[in-house]
Amino acid sequence: MIPAPTTVPTHVPLVHVLRDGLVEGVHHGSAVVLAPDGEVLFQAGDVDVACYPRSTAKPLQAVAMARLGLSLPPHLLALSAASHSGEEFHLAGVRRMLEAGGGTEDDLGNPADLPFDPAERDSWIAAGRPARRLAHNCSGKHAAMLHTARRHGWSTQDYLNPDHPLQCEIAATVEDLTGEKVAHTATDGCGAPLFAVSLRGLATAIGRIATAAPGTPEALVAHAMRAHPEYVGGSRRDVTALMRSVPGLVAKDGFEAVQIAALPDGTALAVKIADGADRARLPVVLAALRIAGVDGDLLLPLAPPGGPDGLAVAGDLAAHLRDHHKRTMP
Repeated sequence: MIPAPTTVPTHVPLVHVLRDGLVEGVHHGSAVVLAPDGEVLFQAGDVDVACYPRSTAKPLQAVAMARLGLSLPPHLLALSAASHSGEEFHLAGVRRMLEAGGGTEDDLGNPADLPFDPAERDSWIAAGRPARRLAHNCSGKHAAMLHTARRHGWSTQDYLNPDHPLQCEIAATVEDLTGEKVAHTATDGCGAPLFAVSLRGLATAIGRIATAAPGTPEALVAHAMRAHPEYVGGSRRDVTALMRSVPGLVAKDGFEAVQIAALPDGTALAVKIADGADRARLPVVLAALRIAGVDGDLLLPLAPPGGPDGLAVAGDLAAHLRDHHKRTMP
């Protein structure tokens, strides 16, 4: 097991921004689709260099906590792997997790924030509600971390320290699931340790979670996310719509336009848009899912506007999609 290199990634064009048929902008990035046995079905860009998984790490972190004995109802386990939108049912779920672990909102180590969902955020601002730690999109993960630490009698004031027993166990689980040593450790926007691995490693990890044997910690997390996708994202989030549209899909998005997903057979993908532009993430994910074998009709309602004014996949990804379409035509 070795770490991914920490060199500057060599990204390639993945998405064209079109205005009246002319390419106005280009989003570069990298993407990989792996078969259940790890064979590469498609790759573009630099999928073996270290990158920050951002919130796509949350299913892996949730598996680590489940391995440590974290026991929650499925909807709350899904919330522990979430970047939630800050809707009222999300906040109620975090409160339940805190109460179950004997904690309060003040114990959360994430910063105060307004809800992630624009409609919820506007409602809070209109009502004069202040930013709260509870409303931060990572509060579910943090509540689960506190719950897990208390279960083991570990300190909670420093639960975000990379040397804390909880974070050491999470790092070990990330390495186990990805098959890579952590290449670099940083601090995520929520204050938690952030472990750099490759896109190939992330795809490998989510594929393992999606195909885990029933009753294992990995399977518990996968089942929770599949059964309660609204807790993983929110009522108006594309990651939630994806899991509702594609049977058995496990998917997680992250800041800086990172996404992972896996089908029940273990076919898995990982995507990173170089400039962090989220508008380019979904077109690439949808194209990668088609390459993975998902019926395009299931994905059509999720596709962003195309045509002469919109977004279109580009480069090797577009060429591979054309070839894939020819091969699969009746």
